[in-house]
Amino acid sequence: MAKQLGFYFDQTLCTGCKACQVACKDKNDLPVGVTWRRVAEYSGGTWRQDGDTFTPNVFTYYTSISCNHCDDPQCVTVCPTTAMHKDEHGIVTIDDGKCVGCRYCEWACPYGAPQYDKDAGVMTKCDLCIDRVNAGEQPACVAACPSRALEFGEIDELRAKYGDTAAIEPLPDPAMTRPNLVITPHRDAQPTGHGTGAIGNPEEI
Repeated sequence: MAKQLGFYFDQTLCTGCKACQVACKDKNDLPVGVTWRRVAEYSGGTWRQDGDTFTPNVFTYYTSISCNHCDDPQCVTVCPTTAMHKDEHGIVTIDDGKCVGCRYCEWACPYGAPQYDKDAGVMTKCDLCIDRVNAGEQPACVAACPSRALEFGEIDELRAKYGDTAAIEPLPDPAMTRPNLVITPHRDAQPTGHGTGAIGNPEEI
């Protein structure tokens, strides 16, 4: 089996421009309502009063997220037809011929990666642009990022270079699925389960 592929995301460089999201939709010709890569805005904070002076202590940061091709993908576990599976690169993919559109995978994934295409009647999701990868190119989202906040590659190499942090709000506890994702946190980033902020664009993700 080939070495497991994954994503690296540098939260300190992300400006929330959503070029990655647009590139993914364009490359995969995704219909309205289906978004494989999404950019969450997480913000919060308080005000401090000192006499008549009020000082803000607020924060906002962005998180670009797609399928993390997890080591323990819950979408694969719950799929009743084996349509959802990990391939030889460790990429979680969907066999359209086996998918019945039951949406169990969508409900099971804590990252919201599998997305239902109502017109086709099947589930869809990020396949890490394996066609581009096989041609020696970067995934569309990685290539489109103007601030170079995204990288992809063998996850062992990414972790050796950047560490193994993946538990950042608003993402779920990585122990649930063991995602192949590494994050360099924003200076104001809060750890998963200890967030004091809220997602500012829930309708988009």
